[in-house]
Amino acid sequence: MPEDHVPRFELISLSSDLELAKAAANAWLDSVRISNERGEPQHVALSGGRIAQRFFNAITVCSRERAVSLANVHFFWADERCVPPDHPESNFALAKTFLFEPLSISADRIHRIPGEESPQRAATIATAEICRCVPARQSGYPILDIIFLGMGEDGHVASLFPNVPMMESKEAEDIYIPVVAPKPPPHRITLGYGPLRAAQNVWVLASGPGKESALTISLAENGITPLAHVLRTRAMTKVFTDIWVERL
Repeated sequence: MPEDHVPRFELISLSSDLELAKAAANAWLDSVRISNERGEPQHVALSGGRIAQRFFNAITVCSRERAVSLANVHFFWADERCVPPDHPESNFALAKTFLFEPLSISADRIHRIPGEESPQRAATIATAEICRCVPARQSGYPILDIIFLGMGEDGHVASLFPNVPMMESKEAEDIYIPVVAPKPPPHRITLGYGPLRAAQNVWVLASGPGKESALTISLAENGITPLAHVLRTRAMTKVFTDIWVERL
């Protein structure tokens, strides 16, 4: 494998999911404070998953303790389930309950994916919204400041799953993509690989039992998981984890 295709990442190992959430929250708040001092907005994309609630709670607590305002942060999503915004499976609902409402985030800073629409229409609306708000590269991809990703037991990130035929096609490079996932709820909208590659920063929060093999394979030079693909196509990615992996 050519040197410029070797996965490049910073592995940040923590002792528990609580420590992981707190470390990632404080690291992000450091960058938000710098952006605030410069008078610059931040554009970030959130994910769901089991670690997300702890992460949102940690942001809420730490931002209050440190007096770091999130007023200049615009929130997008790495993926969303095709469900109404008040549905228990909604990634937006999770963020609303544990982040936006506790910190009184202004509605005009929240750019949710309309999961209640048909998958293709939701992807079209979400693509138009992120392109309207976020500066783009010459390639046309929006340059998000940070995309926060979880990781599943199969190494999937956002709703980019392994062994899904569409993921090998040109369509996988689109900004937002409707997908049928191999786990419920099946209909979802996800950022494609192109926006993940274009982002200034991608931070992976890999947490939970049963993921040791997926993370080890993803960090390997010849990894074939969706996470491995993201790592291979970026200059640097941070991986916060409470999962033990062999040092590679």
